[in-house]
This record gives sequence, C-alpha cells and structure tokens, in this order.
Amino acid sequence: MTSESLAPFVARHIGPGDDDLDHMLETIGASSLDDLIARAVPQTIAQQRPLALDAAPSEAAVLAELREKASRNAVLTSMIGLGYYGTHTPGVIKRNILENPAWYTAYTPYQPEISQGRLEALLNFQTVVTDLTGLATAGSSLLDEATAVAEAMTLMRRVSKAPKDAVLLVDAKVMPQSIAVTQTRATPLGLDVIVADLRGVDSPEALVEAAGGRSVFGVVVQYPAADGQIVAWKKLADAAHEHGALITAATDLLALTLLASPGSWGADVAVGSSQRFGVPMGFGGPHAGFMAVRSGLERNMPGRLVGVSVDADGNQAYRLALQTREQHIRREKATSNICTAQVLLAVMASMYAVYHGPQGLKAIAERVHETARRLATALPKAGLEVEHDTFFDTLAVRAEGRAQSLVDSALEHGVNVWKADDDTVYVSVDETTSEDELDALGAAWGFRAREAAENTAWPKEIERTEEYLTHPVFNSHHSETAMLRYLRRLADRDYALDRGMIPLGSCTMKLNATTEMEAVTWPEFAHLHPFAPANQNEGIRELIADLEGWLCEITGYDDISLQPNAGSQGEFAGLLAIHAYHEANGEGHRNICLIPASAHGTNAASAVMAGLKVVVVKTAASGEVDLDDFKAKLKEHGENLAAIMITYPSTHGVFEDTITEICSLVHEAGGQVYVDGANLNAMVGLAQPGKFGGDVSHLNLHKTFCIPHGGGGPGVGPVAVREHLAPHLPNHPLFAEAGPATGVGPISAAPFGSASILPISWAYVRLMGGEGLTKATQMAVVNANYVAKRLREAYPVLYAGSDGLVAHECILDLRPLTKESGITVDDVAKRLIDYGFHAPTMSFPVAGTLMVEPTESESLEELDRFVDAMLAIRAEIQDVIDGKVAADESALRHAPHTAESLTSDWEHPYERRDAVYPGSTDPRSKYWAPVRRIDGAYGDRNLICSCPAPEAYED
Repeated sequence: MTSESLAPFVARHIGPGDDDLDHMLETIGASSLDDLIARAVPQTIAQQRPLALDAAPSEAAVLAELREKASRNAVLTSMIGLGYYGTHTPGVIKRNILENPAWYTAYTPYQPEISQGRLEALLNFQTVVTDLTGLATAGSSLLDEATAVAEAMTLMRRVSKAPKDAVLLVDAKVMPQSIAVTQTRATPLGLDVIVADLRGVDSPEALVEAAGGRSVFGVVVQYPAADGQIVAWKKLADAAHEHGALITAATDLLALTLLASPGSWGADVAVGSSQRFGVPMGFGGPHAGFMAVRSGLERNMPGRLVGVSVDADGNQAYRLALQTREQHIRREKATSNICTAQVLLAVMASMYAVYHGPQGLKAIAERVHETARRLATALPKAGLEVEHDTFFDTLAVRAEGRAQSLVDSALEHGVNVWKADDDTVYVSVDETTSEDELDALGAAWGFRAREAAENTAWPKEIERTEEYLTHPVFNSHHSETAMLRYLRRLADRDYALDRGMIPLGSCTMKLNATTEMEAVTWPEFAHLHPFAPANQNEGIRELIADLEGWLCEITGYDDISLQPNAGSQGEFAGLLAIHAYHEANGEGHRNICLIPASAHGTNAASAVMAGLKVVVVKTAASGEVDLDDFKAKLKEHGENLAAIMITYPSTHGVFEDTITEICSLVHEAGGQVYVDGANLNAMVGLAQPGKFGGDVSHLNLHKTFCIPHGGGGPGVGPVAVREHLAPHLPNHPLFAEAGPATGVGPISAAPFGSASILPISWAYVRLMGGEGLTKATQMAVVNANYVAKRLREAYPVLYAGSDGLVAHECILDLRPLTKESGITVDDVAKRLIDYGFHAPTMSFPVAGTLMVEPTESESLEELDRFVDAMLAIRAEIQDVIDGKVAADESALRHAPHTAESLTSDWEHPYERRDAVYPGSTDPRSKYWAPVRRIDGAYGDRNLICSCPAPEAYED
C-alpha cells in the first residue's frame, strides 16, 4: 500500500507523512510498516483479505453524493409532535457552537481546569432545567427523553421502600416511544410495567386499583400528555406519596414557561427532552434529554452532574460533582451504565435559553399556544371535535372512522399529522408554524385558520406563578453581539482538538474533518421528523443502509443496528440479544456474564441492566486475562454462562494472543462472546471480531468513525452481531423498518437513534475507502509505539505484547516515581496543562498510571512536542527526587498556573517563566488555564449544581 494508491483525503486525515513514517519506524525498531503490524497483531486473528470498500475520488464528490441522498428526503410541514418539534436554531448558536470545532471537538470535562467554558454552559443547562421543573438538582444531560423515563424508573425503584414485587404505573398518554423503551429496560430487571389511564386517580386505593391490586413503587405521567391534554396531577402525586411511591413527570421545557412546575404539584422527578430549545429534529437525534430530582435524590441520579467548587486561590470554578456515582467507579453497582451523554446538544439548548431569556422563551411559548388555540377554535367549524379544553401545543382531533382520511388529506397539502387510532389524529404546532402552513391544513380539512382564537384560559392550578431564569446569565446576552462574545469567552477557556492533541487512552480523539461534518446541518437531514412516513426519508435510510453494510464489512459481522445512541446503549442492546437468544433456545437460565477486571466500567453496569450476574475474571501480571482464573470461573459457571465481555485489544493496550482460545472455550461452554468495540481503532482492516470469535460487538462511531465527542456527547453505539443473533436486534413500535419484528424492543427514543450525525461516519468511510481505513489503523499503531518507545526509559510502559510492542495506546506507569518523589499522576496531568496539553487518561485501568492514545491523526511534530513535554516533566520530578525542591513547593504540585497568578505575590522557589512557559512552550501560542487546580472535595461537600448567586461564596 503506497501513498500514491490511496484516496487523496487519506493524507488529510493521517498526521505523519511518508518521510515521518520512515523515521518513526526506525525509532521503534521496525524494518517496515508491514513488519511492525505483523509483530504487533497475532497471526491467529489477522485479517486475510483487504476491505472491499471503494473510496470516493474527492471530498467534493462525497458532498455531491450526500446532496443526492438529501434530495430524496421530503421535508414536509411536521405537525406530528410526540416529543419532536420544529425549532429555529439561532444563527449565532448554529455557527458558533454546532459548527465550531472549539465546542464539538472537546472531550468530557474530566480535566475541569481546561473545561471551564463548557462546564459553565452545562451549569446553565442544569439551571434551566431546575428552574423550569421546580426541582432541586438537574443532571448535565441524558441520552433522550425515552431513556430518561427508563432511568427515572430505575431511580424510583432504587429509592422506594415498596415491596420487591411492586410495579411501575405509567399513564396511557405518556409518549409511546417512552413507554416502549421503559418496557425494554424493565423486562430484564424483572420489573412489571402497567400502563393505565391515571387521569382519575386521586387516592391510594384508586392507585392500587389502577395497578391491578399490586403495590406501586413509581408512577410516570406526561405533562402535557401525548394527546396534548394538560392534567392537574397533584391529587395523583399526593396519592402516590401516601402509598409510598414516587412520581415522575415527563415534561416539556417550553410548556413549563407557562405551566405550573412539576415540583410545585409534588413530582419527585422530572424528565424530558430539550430538543425544541434550538436543536433540529434530525430524524430523531441527537438531542439532550434531562432529569431533575427533588432534594435528597441527587446521589441516585444517573449520568453526570456539574457542580460549583473553588480553585487553589479560592476562586469559583466548575467540575463534575459526585463522580463516585459513575459507572467507571461503581461498575456493577453503578446507578446507570451511561457514559456518553449529550453535552453539545445541552450546550445548544442552554444557549437558546441564554439568548432568548425568560421573557423571550415565554413569548415563544405564548405564540405557540395561541396558534394551537386558533386551531382549536377553527376545527369544530369543519365538523371536527377537539377532545380537550386544556392544552399547550397539541390537539387531539376526533372524527369517527375518518382518522386515516384526515392524515391523507393533510399529506396531500404538505402536512404530516399523527394518526393515534382510527378515530383520532394529533396535531402539534411549534415556533416554526407559519400562517401558510395553517392555511394548508385548513385547505385539507375545510376550515379557515386565520380567525381569532376564542378567549379561553387554563385552570388556575396549572398556571405558572413561579419565577424562572432570574440569574444574570439569562438576562444579559440578548443582542447577537453580546451572545457572540459570551460564546467566544467560554470557548477560549477550553482545550479542544482545535488547540492540540488530546491523547486520552481508550477515547480515540482523532480528526473530525470539516467535510465529514458538512451535511449535519443541511435541512434535508436536520428537519426530518423521526416518525414521518417512510417514503419521506428514503435518502437518509439509504445512507443508513450503506453505513450498516460498510460496518459489517469492516467488523466481519452479519447484521447491525445503528439505533443505540451511545456505546453503553450498544452494550445493553448486545447483551439483550444474547439473553433473548438463550431464551429462544430454551436456556433462559444462562445468566452469568464473565468480565475481566480491566474492562470498561460500562460493561459491568450494562450486564446488570440486562439482568445478568457479573463474575469478574482476574488480570494476570502481564496485563492479559488470567487464563487460569478464567478457566476456573468457566468450570464453575459453565452451565449458566451467558457470555463473556472482553475488550479487544485489551484495555491495557495490547493485542492479547489468547483471544481465540478464550472465544473457543466460551463457545464450548454454550456461552456467547461479546467483544467490546471501544478499541476498534486498532483493528479496522487488520482484524475482524466477527471472524475471530466474537458473536456481538458494539462500536463507537464517536471514536473510530469520526463523530466528534462534543465535550461529552453525542455518540452513536451501533450493535453488530453474527447471523444467529440478528433476530434479536432492537426494533421500534412506531417504525417497522427500524429492526426485526422479533427484536428485543427499542433501546432509544428514535427508530434510528442519533440519525442526523450518521452522515459524518458515512462520509469518513467513503472518503477513506478500505485501503485508507487500513492505513489509518496501521498509523494509529505506529504513533502509539513511537510514543511508547521514546518515553519507555523515563516512564515504564506497564504492558506490552510478546515483542515489546503495544497496540494503539500505551500505559505509562508513574507509581514507582510517585513512591520515590511524592509526585502523583494528578500533578503530572495538571503540569501538562502548563505545557499546552490535555492530559492522557488518568488512573484507568490501573490507578497511578497515564494511558496515552495518540491516534493516527496526530503529526510527528505534535507527537514530539508531547514527548518532549513528558520528558521535561520527568526532569522536574527528578529535581524533587534529588532534593532540589520539595514536592509541595514544586511547579508540579502548584500546576496549572494562570495568568492571574503571575500578578500576585510570588512565593514559589521556581521562576514565573518556568511556571507558565516551561520547556519549549511557545509564548505566542500559549494556552492559559482560566483557573488553578480545583478542590474536588470542597465541591462535593458544598454541592451547588445550578448557577450560584454571589452570596453562595460568602464565608
């Protein structure tokens, strides 16, 4: 494979050139690229034929192909509703967040000192949610509304003292996709979900009666309901609490600017989607779901929580709070398996609220409600009955036996409405609904839409009286100039790939090319409703089919579902498929899941969610799976073995040569092999998990296939399977084409998950072709081994293969240095900020280490800059060891250094210049951390998770 034979884009994607490669191979000690790969990748798994994927001739050609597919989507007026609405994305937000690499190429803010911009934006998001829901604490986003409802179910079960056989009671007018996803989640946990009409429930006795005489641990209602009705749920909430149950309101943030908050009438939890706050429908996603809880429930929340703390100088600073709740720490005892959330979309939604402010949001809501009221006034004049008097934006229109006719006539006039049953259609309006669109519906159904609405009012008990969004941030940036500058200030505080390398192990922070991103905002993709008729979305579904086929070719699997909207959800879907397969074969008793100790935390949490019992397999001293312990566990649990979940290459950064033996032994015992695809970037074109023993894998399109991480989401976690598991892939009740009829149910709210970002991965594969993808993998291995070789003498590489080589990442062992000097992995990570770098992954999978993954996209110059920084830091550690400076007085311990710190009294034994321009740091391109080292313990002891008033910092 020569550079001349590769597609032109490959050289744009891969950092090192041919001359660089020769130098790097010489440094590593490999005679050629083929020699290196042959030594690193076990021959037992090596791919036998090249990938049969053609590359496009140019970036322009790829955009032309995408345009052709987009042209075959029909963007009609959507009045379907059901949780997805038209919205105007303010241009200043679209250009400066959604299309800005300073925002979309950032990673999850695990290094808070260099993430203050997006942490502030997420704190704004949490404040929007808490203010509007009237609850104490909100998370920084969930995957979508339906999974938020399912997470609320498990939260209520965890904290409820109801009997073990108590049920979840769900109102019949909760969004149908939310009910379906919740049922998918409930089944493996042994939780019964009862769907009933709860509108008349006003006592504990009536609650139990609705539940079929059973105890209830939780109740879920929609507010406003799927059919548009606004129900005063206070009596139900009181009845639930008297019975000992909790109650969750699935709600609409825009409606809550006019409606009494769920907290005001007794909701314990509120969930929903922030989609209509400036985020396009996108054929279903991605969108930022949300969850808020009453005081006392915050430690049981799933997902991430941004809190306020202080830095080393006592200045306000933000960080992820209560991280001990998270799956990577608590593993099978975690509150959820969620890893990726929807940060980029939450940032957009928060800025929509900042830009419009409380008065602007209320004005939008009033205009939407007025439009709905006008329709409600006009429809009866055409002989159509509006079922409910209290509504916000959605009308249930009744016409006995004529529902399909109404749908068809509206469609003829370019309007999509929703058929609820043979007698009823739902009509929803939103901020984009125009007079011409109302006229079109009027022409279809025989009414005049431009008449004034009748003067009707909601009952006082559902009208909002509480203030919201009173913090200055929501009342200061309403001109575009002010908003533009606010967004720039926040972006300047953060470190993203547009500044430099982010060498996070197991995260694959590679190039997100601009051409790949181009189609995301095209209206033909962005403005599709996920439940629109199938003949209106043929273009995007062809794109999805292309991508499915390509991913099967790459992985060696037979079928795939792109519905899971995070890697954790792909894991869950894969494990459900395994369980369903065993049940179909009469072996439903198989419930043991073997998981190596080094596995991702999501693995164990996902297994528990899928109803499996986790048995941990030890790690050998070499970093590989301990074969003796594995065989002992296999012998002990063989008859009940459901699966093994194994990451490959291992989380220790090595191609383990025992993988085929492990797969064979699991299959002999009747189990299935789940190969975690987190490290697929080391295998594309070199090895196929579906061929060397895997039965199922999830992939991470936000790692290997270039969807940007967005500061912590969005992500896509497709689940790929061998043929025997294909009948058990996810499906969807509202879109038959989304999966097999025999499937396990929906994993995500939308039939195709986060469909609007799939063109990114489609474009990446099309631009690279099979040869380019293989070269990218080879270069990822080269870059990792180059870094490992250059740093090996300064920092021991903890694990390597039999030939001393690593895969696509390496673990640097700082523990001996820490023991000798007192300098910790945290000190090194923070000092790297002064050198202009984001730290590698800290203390995972081994405490006291750094895991480095440079990816194929980083140039030799950038790799050398990182290596030089690490060597300079090693020299600083040596000064501590040699007694030249005490650890507590060193630049390492006081890092990162801010510009402000230079102007204060300087009491350190090192020079100011050495603090902020260490090594070969270029003063002209210096990144300045906006805060000093943050006190995490302070933030957890003094939990503040919404925009704080100045008084919060008074002593």
